[in-house]
Amino acid sequence: MSHSGEIEHLASYSKANGFRFELFLDTRHARVLNPRSSVALKFKKAETHTIGSWHGLVFLVVTLETTLVTTELKFPSRIEAVGEAAAAVTEFMNRLGITEEVAFGVDMAVREAVTNAVVHGNKLDDAKTVELKLRNTPAVFEITVHDQGTGFNPNDVPDPTKDENLLKTSGRGIFFMRNFMDEVDWVADPKGGTKVRMIKKL
Repeated sequence: MSHSGEIEHLASYSKANGFRFELFLDTRHARVLNPRSSVALKFKKAETHTIGSWHGLVFLVVTLETTLVTTELKFPSRIEAVGEAAAAVTEFMNRLGITEEVAFGVDMAVREAVTNAVVHGNKLDDAKTVELKLRNTPAVFEITVHDQGTGFNPNDVPDPTKDENLLKTSGRGIFFMRNFMDEVDWVADPKGGTKVRMIKKL
């Protein structure tokens, strides 16, 4: 079923079962290349439970299992993309109602990931882009940053907490990402580039 069909299905189910359904779509975009921003509500199932009645009125609890997939953005390989990507993520987190404490760590991780993609992955090449995908479910917030570079092994990056590396600047970004997020992994894309996937549990 298409996204529009799923939403119509949910709206029909809502009307038939006596509750109100509304979908709000924020169409504002960050300054990006070929932005694709959408709110797609994947309707998996609904469970209806009768919890009581009063004067002939029956009270129901309707539990909806949904997945909200939101924004895919593309940025040019410029330093300015770091701030623009962070702003887009902040706007997204504000819509989710994520706390300031969690948002701070996510912001730091995003800035480090996009900086690595722009500077180390794409080598500031204007012909290459950085793709940012934001996705949330009720349980997690997932961020994917995809560059078009030649790839790298994160295990080869020096551990900045070791005594011999304390004065080195390399490795700190990955260290911050791993500490601010609950899961971080890197995958080489068969079509080219590297994807870093970061998850924050909500």
